[in-house]
Amino acid sequence: MMFAYIVRRLLLIPLTLLGIIGVNFLFVQLAPGGPIEQILARLDGQTTDATARISGTGAAETARPAPRATGGNSSVASKYRGAQGLDPAFIADLEHQMGFDKPPLERFWLMVKAYARFDLGKSYFRDARVTNLILEKLPVSASLGIWSTLLIYLISVPLGVKKAVRDGSRFDVASSWAIIVGHAIPGFLFAIVLIIIFAGGRYLNWFPLRGLTSDTWAELSWPARIADYAWHMTLPVTAMVIGGFAGLTMLTKNAFLEEINKQYVLTARAKGLSEHRVLYGHVFRNAMLVVIAGFPATLIGMLFTGSVLIEVIFSLDGIGLLGFEAAMNRDYPVMFGTLYAFSLLGLVLGLISDLTYHAVDPRIDFGARES
Repeated sequence: MMFAYIVRRLLLIPLTLLGIIGVNFLFVQLAPGGPIEQILARLDGQTTDATARISGTGAAETARPAPRATGGNSSVASKYRGAQGLDPAFIADLEHQMGFDKPPLERFWLMVKAYARFDLGKSYFRDARVTNLILEKLPVSASLGIWSTLLIYLISVPLGVKKAVRDGSRFDVASSWAIIVGHAIPGFLFAIVLIIIFAGGRYLNWFPLRGLTSDTWAELSWPARIADYAWHMTLPVTAMVIGGFAGLTMLTKNAFLEEINKQYVLTARAKGLSEHRVLYGHVFRNAMLVVIAGFPATLIGMLFTGSVLIEVIFSLDGIGLLGFEAAMNRDYPVMFGTLYAFSLLGLVLGLISDLTYHAVDPRIDFGARES
């Protein structure tokens, strides 16, 4: 039954991806502005700060003095704000380079066919293919996501177990206040506070403010490289852990409390088993089912949603910053390419999460439940 369930889930992935890409493509068509407007703004000296940070060639090479129209404005030029006075042939050439000379449905179909071949296209504003950009930025986001997720589990699971065992005690009440604060305040605010206190903002200057490693990292010995990497990662990871441990802690506590009050636990205690044996020999496996199985989903959340603002605040050149700048500059190939890649990864990890449930407890059979 599980094999049939896996096959059905795999067959649903292309349809789900098509729906995700289709909805986002529609919203982008309705949104004002676009990559051509961004280039025209450069030509007119109206470049935004986010655009100014992007370097490279490609379609942005057109941001040089453009030919001016000798006659009146045509319908081609008048479609874009800031195109008045420019040669319509110049605007038409921009449209051809970026594919905007085709109707939206045709552009969408061409994009879907390219994505089916895992061809994510080329950035409008960087002289690089989207796949190469993702692979280049991925180590930064992966570092943040993996270390943050591991630390969250290492903190939340023991803390949740202890809160369940000492439910109602002073420790439980005091730690609950810390959890409430961690849940109420977003991670990016913790990041700002950490910068003010520890990164030369106002008080101490113990940690660097930007980058994943120092400029001299390649010249260091391997122990020094590891120390330098940890030094740069301390504040970003700390901000993400503080902002993310609350939910998992309460999930662990509630799961343990639910199992502790079940009949099999009372029976084990009546047989004379030690509290440690009861707790970790019987309760732990059942209580950890939800927590362990949720690891893939937690990881994908940390990789591609939780780290966006952290990367921007700490100037970490990862996927989050890449997506932020792509959205600001209407770099559609990067926007849709990253959306496609991470939606696919999220769907696969969702399937892995279900399989993890089944591996932890074989009694759970999603295939049988669906039928």
